[in-house]
Amino acid sequence: NPVYFCEGTLVLMLCLIACASYAYRVNTHRPSDDPKKRNFHFGAIFLAPITWPLFLFASTTIFFLRVLMYMAFLVFFTVALLIIRKPFILIWLDKIATRIGNKLLEANTFLIKFFFGKTDGNPRTP
Repeated sequence: NPVYFCEGTLVLMLCLIACASYAYRVNTHRPSDDPKKRNFHFGAIFLAPITWPLFLFASTTIFFLRVLMYMAFLVFFTVALLIIRKPFILIWLDKIATRIGNKLLEANTFLIKFFFGKTDGNPRTP
């Protein structure tokens, strides 16, 4: 029914104006050195009923775009797993993880030996 839709929209717009004006009032009563104080324009209160449908549309559009990208990633990854049989990504990740782990272990071993006085300056010596 269009009458109920218009009345509901009007009530929603009035609630949005009330929320925006309350936030504006709270912001104006904050001290000037408060980090939460913002410089809002007074006209922003009256733009709230106009901009909320745009923000609602934008947020739902971004949500659906994220869903589509996630679905495309899942399809692409599944196809890549079926087509590419050689696990080159896992071999590459193994090399990278081993290299990073070795560097961390060398540095930590050097620090332990340095603080306990058992080092000759070379982290590769046992």
